[in-house]
Amino acid sequence: MNRTRAGLAALIAGIVLVGGCGLGGGGADDGTAASVAQPLASEPENIVDPVEETDEPDPEPASPSPSPSKKPSKPTKAKKTAEPIWDEAPACATWDIDKDKQVSRPKVKAALKAAAGRTYWRSQAPELKLNYPLVKAVAWHESGWQSHIRNCDGGYGIMQVMPGTVDQMNQRFGLAYDAKKYQDNAYVGANYLAWLTRYFGKAYFKDKYDLRSSKCKSHTSTNCLLNLVISGYNAGPGTVDDAFENKTLPNPQYVDSVRSLMAKCPCDKY
Repeated sequence: MNRTRAGLAALIAGIVLVGGCGLGGGGADDGTAASVAQPLASEPENIVDPVEETDEPDPEPASPSPSPSKKPSKPTKAKKTAEPIWDEAPACATWDIDKDKQVSRPKVKAALKAAAGRTYWRSQAPELKLNYPLVKAVAWHESGWQSHIRNCDGGYGIMQVMPGTVDQMNQRFGLAYDAKKYQDNAYVGANYLAWLTRYFGKAYFKDKYDLRSSKCKSHTSTNCLLNLVISGYNAGPGTVDDAFENKTLPNPQYVDSVRSLMAKCPCDKY
């Protein structure tokens, strides 16, 4: 029994000595144990086989097949919007035709330019000339360049001419203006401005018919022919005569507005 225990003890001691050489790092005299355990500890976890190089070129990548081209879509045309209606028309104003079917403002501009360039006193005052800024400003203030607008006081069209004014111009100059035709409307309004120029020029400016704004001290002064003509177009010559006695205008706000429109008018974009 004791012999058996002694044998077991010797066997265990031998096992411990062999294991200690591998785990503790100490080398045996012949180095056998170390040479066995060391390769196991230094082996990499992943081993990749080397890739053999060849002289053959790599295959070219296949080019993708072109996708069918789409035809460009046609641009959609913007819808034409109606020109904004002049916002100074009185509540009682009416239109002979739809507001959106008025004569176009470029056409109105052409008619006003033609009317401003005409000579209305060929024999008695051929030097009397109107100017386009005056005619366009009066027309814009009166109607916003709307060709078929009728005011509650009876004024009609681009220049808002009154029926009595049309009759006066037709009789005085032997004409036949029809105020419902936008071109005639421009002519009769300009003709009335020329008549006022002649009237006030003879009455207060010694037959001088200078309508330049540089002659005026201000937009509402009475020292210049231009302001009297603008005032008379709105208030009538008799009313201007009465106010002139006191060196005032009967409608200074109207005159100031037209004078401002002569310099800068929304109508200038047409």
